[in-house]
Amino acid sequence: MLTERMTKALNEQINAEMFSAYLYLSMSACFSEMNYSGFAQWMKVQAMEEMSHAMKIYDYVIERGGRVELLAIEEPAKSWETPLAAFEAAYQHEQYITGRINDLMNIAIEEKDHATNIFLQWFVTEQVEEEASADEIVQKLKLVGDHGNAIFMVDRELGSRTFTLPTPA
Repeated sequence: MLTERMTKALNEQINAEMFSAYLYLSMSACFSEMNYSGFAQWMKVQAMEEMSHAMKIYDYVIERGGRVELLAIEEPAKSWETPLAAFEAAYQHEQYITGRINDLMNIAIEEKDHATNIFLQWFVTEQVEEEASADEIVQKLKLVGDHGNAIFMVDRELGSRTFTLPTPA
């Protein structure tokens, strides 16, 4: 059974993951408007991944006898000047989410909730990957600068990303 504090924190994380999906969908739409179909595809897949993270927590709360309370999702930004600006924002957002996951781990430890601690370890590992992935793209975009042909090459590379459901914890 989840404590009231842990349940509240997990519900807030469901909201944060849903906001992440909204944010990345907004970035995808922005990239589509800019005719960067590869960047748009990458962000669309990222949105689906974030939604799956929210559902993973949703299912866990229910499995542990907690009550899921869906909160209002904040409206995301709608535009970014360049692909680099969007991916820098994505990287910063992933760092924020990592902090939230770390806070959840701290609560699980304080509450001596070993099951939730183990459950959250998947997210800790996932966030390392999420940050590294976003940062890699930021570094590539910094490297290519304003060179249109190079940006289109990165765009094409990122367009090959597909969504696969995360493996169970």
